[in-house]
Amino acid sequence: MNLTDTHCHLNLDKFDADRNDVLERAWRAGLTRILVPGLDLRSSQQVVNLAAAQPNLFAAIGVHPSETRAFQPTMLDDLRALRMAKDTAAKIVAIGEIGLDYYWDDAPHDWQQTVLEQQLALAGELNLPVVLHVREANDDQDGDCARDMLNILERWLDRLRVGHSALAEAPGVLHSFSGSLNTAIRALELNFYVGVTGPVTFKNAEAKREVVKSLPFERLLIETDAPFLAPVPQRGRRNEPAFVCHIVDKIAEIHHKTPEEVAAQTTANAARLFSW
Repeated sequence: MNLTDTHCHLNLDKFDADRNDVLERAWRAGLTRILVPGLDLRSSQQVVNLAAAQPNLFAAIGVHPSETRAFQPTMLDDLRALRMAKDTAAKIVAIGEIGLDYYWDDAPHDWQQTVLEQQLALAGELNLPVVLHVREANDDQDGDCARDMLNILERWLDRLRVGHSALAEAPGVLHSFSGSLNTAIRALELNFYVGVTGPVTFKNAEAKREVVKSLPFERLLIETDAPFLAPVPQRGRRNEPAFVCHIVDKIAEIHHKTPEEVAAQTTANAARLFSW
């Protein structure tokens, strides 16, 4: 099978001891592309360096909502400079991981929103899709976080359309989606993709499976979010890209497709979004 992992934190220290072995297992499992997102300026540089050293790795750069207390406007210049560097520009395919997080509440909501809006503007300037983090207080399925996010995205998409930006046709992905079907539908109406991670395989995740069942096949992406959220039957272990096959199997079951069909479609979806 031809597989992708569109969200994997390979730069984190949990992979320091065996990163090359992890990648070798990924390639043997059939993965052909892995997207590694940054969480702040330092890790964005790390993921760019990692992607530059491996032909099948790609990078997203940005500041995660939980890191926004330390955000300075000059960081936008630093992120822009990373994208404009000739030796690494082709390996940077998205702005992310950016978004809103009302669960950990590490930064005031209004400041998270301001930082998100500034990074969305950068994405529009650079014509790069965005990788979005959305997490509600108490891990609720719906709430203020999703509503604030969608309102911000609608305003951003309006500006992209006024500027006749092609980015409006494929603006990004709601990473590791755990929200309601209504939220997913609104995101789809804005042309976003939806990322599916390991929790869709969990025994108590029937609500997540019902959402995935209701979403169009051509708008799904598969992600591990490794080293987090290992799918069944690997739950409890450190997650890694090779485990995407378990997510593929579950989506195939939900959508009454073969794993090969799921792998082919989600790989094509990722290629359309990230132009890799």
